[in-house]
Amino acid sequence: MKICIIAEGSYPFITGGVSSWIHSLINSMPEHQFVIYAIGAENSQKGKYKYTIPKNVESITEVFLDSYIKQNVKWGKRYKLTQNELQGLKSILEKDKNSWNDLFQLFSSGKIDSVSNLLTSKDFFDIIQEICLEHYPYLPFTDMFWTVRSMVLPLFLSINHSIPKADLYHSVSTGYAGVIGALAKYRYQKPFLLTEHGIYTREREEEIIKSPWVKGQFKDIWIQYFYNMSNCAYESADEVITLFKKNKEIQVELGCSNEKISIIPNGVNVDSYMNLKPVLNKVKDEIFIGSVLRVVPIKDIKTMLQCFAIVKKEIPHAKFFIMGPTDEDKEYYEECIQLLHMLNISDVFFTGEVNIMEYLPSMDVLILSSISEGQPLAILEGMAAGIPFVATDVGSCRELLYGIDDGIGNAGIIVPVMHYVEMAQGIIKLCKQKEIRLKMGNAGRERVSLKYTKEQFIQGYKSIYQKMVK
Repeated sequence: MKICIIAEGSYPFITGGVSSWIHSLINSMPEHQFVIYAIGAENSQKGKYKYTIPKNVESITEVFLDSYIKQNVKWGKRYKLTQNELQGLKSILEKDKNSWNDLFQLFSSGKIDSVSNLLTSKDFFDIIQEICLEHYPYLPFTDMFWTVRSMVLPLFLSINHSIPKADLYHSVSTGYAGVIGALAKYRYQKPFLLTEHGIYTREREEEIIKSPWVKGQFKDIWIQYFYNMSNCAYESADEVITLFKKNKEIQVELGCSNEKISIIPNGVNVDSYMNLKPVLNKVKDEIFIGSVLRVVPIKDIKTMLQCFAIVKKEIPHAKFFIMGPTDEDKEYYEECIQLLHMLNISDVFFTGEVNIMEYLPSMDVLILSSISEGQPLAILEGMAAGIPFVATDVGSCRELLYGIDDGIGNAGIIVPVMHYVEMAQGIIKLCKQKEIRLKMGNAGRERVSLKYTKEQFIQGYKSIYQKMVK
């Protein structure tokens, strides 16, 4: 069986939960061939993979969202578009009028010579004018034109690219990757599987609401656009996989058919985390606090730093290790460093990418302060290593640490998002009470061993793949 994995902003260019998940999935199925359709942000990432590509990956198709820079632009071109094709273009910006197959037909017809020319064409101009008159008569037309152009540019670049042939198409998010999966199903009449780790639409909505560069009513337009893309993936997918019950409820609320959705949790190889040997030197009474993450805004490192400033006053012998890449958002990393200096706290270490298996056994407490998550592999790995967590109440963190009537007990402490005081209080409690730390660590290991093993995760996908490709 040949499976096409469609990934946006992750594998193989970026490390982290989703990328690790994809890499583990492929490595665990040597009996299948895989092709990767990888959507990246910048052409500078081309060929710069963060993983050793498994032998059963046949090819990688790389699509970069800044590739339009190299395209020559011809303003004012007129394409001979049918009424359905025009409606397909228009509908992706409207609520409840989406006509994705008409859009797919346009990009499969050979009419589009370049995305840049399409977006500077008279046809596109007319469509924006029509939308303004019908829905947004009080918005400045020039602002609307450039907003919509920047909005649809990444999508059109993605769907105007060739898609490798496969027996099954598997998108690991909605958004651009989800639309590509729907397009592949339309073009090749092959089954389409969608896995959603976090709720992509909700994450984009949070970003847009907080964004300083999207103003006023344009926020609503951006948010509706992302909802439309998610609906495209939900409607087209033959099967939808989510990681936990709460996510399923949100997907149904967003319009996905309940009958399509199955739950397959993430999993780790628990045996790999037993009897690990530490590489960090620790003197008597030192407490090591750690966090495994990418240094990006959605992980909210600033809350961690404010939290540790409080912890350090109460536990002066504590050290904090932030383990993960710092180069994905360099501006945010610099802001974190500035905050660190402003707080005037010592013993905080940004390690960059490290071998987590070497660092985990030295940790006494792990923390996660994300403002949005799915089912974090970082928590599963920490639980498998027997380390208690203090984590924000996002995604499935509460379910992982507290369980659902399994009688195992708590594997950590849940706190509100961005509440660094409560997070600090939870950490201080665990730092001071070794007996509770050990009890929670053991509970975490027991829960992972029972419900979140790699064997269960892989077997779940093997069964789905076999069912979908007959």
